[in-house]
Amino acid sequence: MTLLGVVGLAWATALVAPLATRYLRRFAGWAIAALLVAVLGLLLSVHAAVGDAAEVWPWVPSADIALRLRIDGLGFLFAVVVLGIGAIVMVYSTSYLRAPRSRGFYTLMAAFAAAMLTLVLADDLVVLFVAWELTTLCSYLLILRSGPSAREPATRTLIVTAAGGLSLLGAVVLIIVRTGTSDLTAALASDAWTSDPAFATTAAVLVAVAAMTKSAQFPFHAWLPDAMVAPAPVSAYLHAAAMVKAGIFLLLLFAPAASASPVWPVLLIAGGLFTAVMGGAFAVQVTDLKKLLAYSTISQLGLLVALIGIGTPAAMTAATLHVIAHALFKSAAFMGVGLIERRTGTRDMRELSGLARAKPWDAAMVVLAGLSMAGAPVLVGFVSKELMFEAYLDAPFPAPLGVVLTGVLVLAAVLTVAYSTKLLLPIFRGHPMDVAPWRSSAAMSVSVSAVALAGLALGPAVPVLEDLVRPAAADAAGVDIDRIGDLYLWHGINTALLLSIGAIVAGIALGLAYERRRPRPRVTPVTGVGAVEAFQKATLSLGDRVGALTRRDSPAANLTVPIVLIALAVVALPGALGSSALTFAGDGLLEAMLAVIVVAGLAVVVRARMRLTAVIAIGVVGFAVVLWFFLLGASDVALTQLLVEILTVVVMILVLRRMPRRFPRSRPRRRMLAAVAAVASGIVATLATLVFTGQRPLSEVGEYFLREAENETGGTNVVNTILVDFRAMDTLGELVVLGIAAVAITALLDARRAVERPADPVRGIALLSPDENSVFLRTSGRILAPVMVLVSAYALLRGHDAPGGGFIAALIGAAALVLVYLSAPTDDVGPLRRPYLAIAGAGILIAVGTGFLGFLDGAFLRPIPIDIFGYKLTSALVFDLGVYLAVLGVILSAVDRLGLTPPRAGVDADRARSGARKEAVR
Repeated sequence: MTLLGVVGLAWATALVAPLATRYLRRFAGWAIAALLVAVLGLLLSVHAAVGDAAEVWPWVPSADIALRLRIDGLGFLFAVVVLGIGAIVMVYSTSYLRAPRSRGFYTLMAAFAAAMLTLVLADDLVVLFVAWELTTLCSYLLILRSGPSAREPATRTLIVTAAGGLSLLGAVVLIIVRTGTSDLTAALASDAWTSDPAFATTAAVLVAVAAMTKSAQFPFHAWLPDAMVAPAPVSAYLHAAAMVKAGIFLLLLFAPAASASPVWPVLLIAGGLFTAVMGGAFAVQVTDLKKLLAYSTISQLGLLVALIGIGTPAAMTAATLHVIAHALFKSAAFMGVGLIERRTGTRDMRELSGLARAKPWDAAMVVLAGLSMAGAPVLVGFVSKELMFEAYLDAPFPAPLGVVLTGVLVLAAVLTVAYSTKLLLPIFRGHPMDVAPWRSSAAMSVSVSAVALAGLALGPAVPVLEDLVRPAAADAAGVDIDRIGDLYLWHGINTALLLSIGAIVAGIALGLAYERRRPRPRVTPVTGVGAVEAFQKATLSLGDRVGALTRRDSPAANLTVPIVLIALAVVALPGALGSSALTFAGDGLLEAMLAVIVVAGLAVVVRARMRLTAVIAIGVVGFAVVLWFFLLGASDVALTQLLVEILTVVVMILVLRRMPRRFPRSRPRRRMLAAVAAVASGIVATLATLVFTGQRPLSEVGEYFLREAENETGGTNVVNTILVDFRAMDTLGELVVLGIAAVAITALLDARRAVERPADPVRGIALLSPDENSVFLRTSGRILAPVMVLVSAYALLRGHDAPGGGFIAALIGAAALVLVYLSAPTDDVGPLRRPYLAIAGAGILIAVGTGFLGFLDGAFLRPIPIDIFGYKLTSALVFDLGVYLAVLGVILSAVDRLGLTPPRAGVDADRARSGARKEAVR
């Protein structure tokens, strides 16, 4: 088993999660947990077999981008945390979730685990960035699905974390350009970090900002308490043990290189310590258990960031051990709070009392988590806190600065004990409260106990973590593993121990003082949530203002900007106008006749007063252009244009049923401006065509396609090979756009149909009777529709070697369905009552799946040759099938939704409004 197999199995877990959820419902968590444990087992076996090894699978060879994976000490540590805590949270979720809420939950949680695993094992900057953004997307969706009240918090979370993603993107681009490679290991080892201070500083700041947004550091901290609307499993996994650790991982990963910039330690130490104190101060003031844990997470992450800023081997040892300790006690605390909320119905500490007597075992596990968070002996949190103090005391700071920074650390430790005390007090004080029974809560108790007891056991047994911590710390510090000290519980009576005892005593006193104090609302002029909301509103307002500059209903106004830009481009080319000439490739007489038809059709369009007349004239112009393409030898383009013209006319007729028959009257001045704009557009477009294509010879790219298309792809239709082989990534992007268009058409027309009332059918007039007036179409459609479907399949199969392909074939198939639709007496047509959105989505999925199949030959979307009974085919045919389905889906969505009978003007509109009023009264 290889690293790619490990990551692939993690993503396969996300793919099978919907199936598991369907049959196991909320108990699907057991299956997902088992798969994550299997992934962890495979990872351990690979690490034991190959050690610090890397694998490379080509992705975009021309840009030296590959699916590079590496299992070093740092990545292995975080992978164990991600998979181990993930499996426990999945088990916990089987009791926490109600069945309806589990739909989609396990899929997103498994996808997040796979994205995090990809992130920590990535050895390519582009792969790292893609995985980083996938974690952001999964987090947003998991918060969003928590309920209607989660919409705004999820949006604010996405804004902050996506902004960090943009910062990371800037760093990735800068590093690739400056170092000349996307290989992460090679880029971090480049001499540019030490020889180019400007580059090192810029990259370091961009990476730090990206990490701080993900790890909720000031001033990007507000999203984490805001995200507490998510359920306890999400908070325990994403917002305590995994997602927020992505920022810490990024800082540890880049620390050896970025520390060459003097800005790096200043930014991390100052920002981390300030965040640690701020988070602790906020935590002691709140009464909501999850909010307290959220602010405590901010504080603990601040301590980690500051340790990374110090950068010494001792500091990195403390940081990597605290990653494990924090994952254990914070996941236990979040899951414990979720259990308390399920059993008591509240998270308000003022309403909780006597839990130790009501639920002694569960209360004891929460106490263990709180004690580890406070750094009490002999838990693993105590060991990591001792190492923190020692790292600060031994750091190479000037004497006054070292004292100040150590004092700030002690203050953060005091606040940590204070909010831990406040968390634990409701468990012991007061009379036992009523605890409601909760079915199948055993899984929750077992999960909380597993991580809480692990935090207790790993304190005395901390040496067993050396194989995890020491290699990771060595990688983060950029030193040999021999310089990383051993781990042990008892450090002796020293300054660090005395500081720790003092922090515990002062923290307990502060926690008790805040407990007796009546809570007061904090009044501050600026809040983090308010700042994010203000930024969101300002961004939307700016976008609205920018859009208003070109938001016009007038075609003349919309054409002004492109006309000017194209005209400037044409004029800017030296000698372009004088060297261009119009040449005819075919029969001059036929081309002149077609030109006359086009001009005549356009004249009719301009003079038309009826919309239907204009549509017919535009159709004539389109068919003339089709003949012109055929005359010039562009058979693929001509066939596509012909089918598009047919379907466009049908769609336009369906749209016209909802519009007035006549064009509105326009003022002479408006018509004059439109005429000027039209003439100017035509002149500029003609000149641009002549300049850019009129006289230049065939480009090198064109010559390459003509010369190598058959050798590289096995196809002789160069147009099709460009679409599905050479330029397949662009085509895939266009398929996604088509899928979005199908969704938009459906949503828009469904929303309009909801307020419309269909018109009554017309009876009694043979000419207007749909049943009697469609005899000819019904008769011919019975013969033509099956033939057109067969032609559609034929065009799809022959597209690689002759005019055809997925797009053209889909247009032919859609035309067959439209013929059936037009020949039907009503708009309820069986062939169109298909899940067209699913059809379009299936096309996109097939295209993406074909892309991954290309990895068998080394690159995404690379065509794979297939030999079936002696016929030479390639996987590009399967990709073309995806094109076929996507195009078919969007056309079906337009025809089906536009074809519904519209309301009659006046009477039916009044009836619809009257019916809506009556329904509202009822």
